[in-house]
Amino acid sequence: MKPITAQDPESKSPDLVAENVDRLKALFPEAFTEGKIDFEVLKQLLGGNVEEREEKYGLNWHGKRRARQLALTPSTGTLRPCPEESVDWDTTQNLMIEGDNLEVLKLLQKSYAGKVKLIYIDPPYNTGKDFVYPDDFQDNIRNYLQLTGQVDANGRRVSSNTEASGRFHTDWLNMMYPRLKLARNLLRGDGAIFVSIADQEVSRVRLIMDEIFGEENFVATIVWQKKQSPQNDAINLSDMHDYVVVYARQARLNKTDLNGWLRNRTRREASQEARYENRDNDVRGDWTSADLTCNKTADERPNLYFSIRNPNTGEEVWPNKTRVWAYERPAMEVLINEKRIWWGKDGTGIPRMKTFRQDVDDGVVPSTWWPREFAGDNQDARRELRALFPEGDAFDTPKPVQLIRRIIELSTRPDSQDIVLDFFAGAGTVGHAIGDANAEDGGNRRYIVVQLPGPIEAGLFASIAQVTKERLRRAAAMTRRVNPMFAGDLGFRVFKLASSNIRAWDPNRDDIPATLEESIEHLKTDRTEQDILFELLLKRGLELTVPVVQKTIAGKTVYSVGAGTLLACLAEKISATEVEALALGIVKWRQEQAAAGETTIVFRDSAFADDIAKTNLTAILQQHGLGNVRSL
Repeated sequence: MKPITAQDPESKSPDLVAENVDRLKALFPEAFTEGKIDFEVLKQLLGGNVEEREEKYGLNWHGKRRARQLALTPSTGTLRPCPEESVDWDTTQNLMIEGDNLEVLKLLQKSYAGKVKLIYIDPPYNTGKDFVYPDDFQDNIRNYLQLTGQVDANGRRVSSNTEASGRFHTDWLNMMYPRLKLARNLLRGDGAIFVSIADQEVSRVRLIMDEIFGEENFVATIVWQKKQSPQNDAINLSDMHDYVVVYARQARLNKTDLNGWLRNRTRREASQEARYENRDNDVRGDWTSADLTCNKTADERPNLYFSIRNPNTGEEVWPNKTRVWAYERPAMEVLINEKRIWWGKDGTGIPRMKTFRQDVDDGVVPSTWWPREFAGDNQDARRELRALFPEGDAFDTPKPVQLIRRIIELSTRPDSQDIVLDFFAGAGTVGHAIGDANAEDGGNRRYIVVQLPGPIEAGLFASIAQVTKERLRRAAAMTRRVNPMFAGDLGFRVFKLASSNIRAWDPNRDDIPATLEESIEHLKTDRTEQDILFELLLKRGLELTVPVVQKTIAGKTVYSVGAGTLLACLAEKISATEVEALALGIVKWRQEQAAAGETTIVFRDSAFADDIAKTNLTAILQQHGLGNVRSL
């Protein structure tokens, strides 16, 4: 029975550095000498693709190397389940995670790598009032616990990133870079990330995302009208918009490219539908007209410069001298014969092409200009929050549900079980919007939202994470009231970031015997079986919403995860007399579940009375083909 310790790879998030080295070794084995990379050989193998000039184009700042290392440093934390704060814990596929999003993104790497269809984030805009706290390269879990007041902070405190700090943009970039780096790993090949940002940092967002995602995967910068009216007290110009910067995990190169992210069309609005009418009682129904010429000259496209005959007057009609027809003569004759050209009310106007409503789909190609009528504005966002929190202001800068709905509409499909991730959850608008979208179209999209429990100095709640959770609860209840026939998922599981359930070896050099005595039980005594079970899921790369069934066997609770992929008995005591009944009961239950593939079985190492009991249990399981037995 192989033990899992704090030093075991299974007790940490993925070691991204080791994974990158393994990939390089597979591609260029000749570039490795005694296990180390020979950069001179690697450069030769890459030929002219290595940049060796002293002056290079790109974004650099103090701390960039450390920010990159932060993204690659494994986390030793875990996520503790909180069923009492959740909604529909047993059935929901949605997650609300309270904690430092840097550590949470690391912990999600095994379970959700390449599974997220859409990422939307609304990070701090770096206006001088935003919360930007320092990451700790050595131990970010302890750093997080200190900054959120969960352990002695020793004088450290959370503060805003003010311009007076002297490292205004640097601090913001150091916070954003590792998080975006980790987020990219979670995206599917056909996924995309949307980042809300304002003028203060939009240029730097473009540069760091060019580096992380590749400038060839830049999709667009959407301009969103956030206000209805200008501010009369503005010092210079009144800002009326923010931006949403869009990158794909892999952008499509052209219309025939079948790989990567493909945007959906947005639904037609009533104003767009109103453009279609039947002004000449055409049997084909409602239509609208479009220009029949192109911005070319006869010299450029002589085959498109000719006259057509008006069937109403017999007159020869030529395009304007600076333009040509959109179609060659044979195609134009077909359009005339099929009466697809509109000559105006009196039959003598400029010819325009008729486009029938029945011939177009129900979607519209989205543009980069999103007015408030299309995607809501700040006033809508505040109104929505007040409807959920009539007792007072809960959050200062929410985004409107309609803005997120448009992004969801653009990037996901109702029947796909697409995962949407927001690791700057704030007031929880993403979860709210997904619930509304699913209720409207019968979809089953899922969400993962992450929020640091940053303090709120004055308000209804003590922390932003409390606002997030309460907004999700109230929004779900409202959606259910408005859509009583919707039976879909409006719940969420709550998890909280914490240090690992497994004690790290941290000896007291002055009292080694006492340290050894304390280390007999290397699982923390204040943690539950459920805490330990979900750390196992994370470290083994299973989703946090995977089905978990429990059964009592020989008086002990046994958990079956993923239809028998993982079986765990985390009882604190297993006596020698209980071993056989427990082992045979596990074998029988595993057979009943008909688990596909190999099953891993995990026990608490300190539960066994002695090594003989542990050996006997392992032997019985191996006799029945269950050889992958581990202990914690």
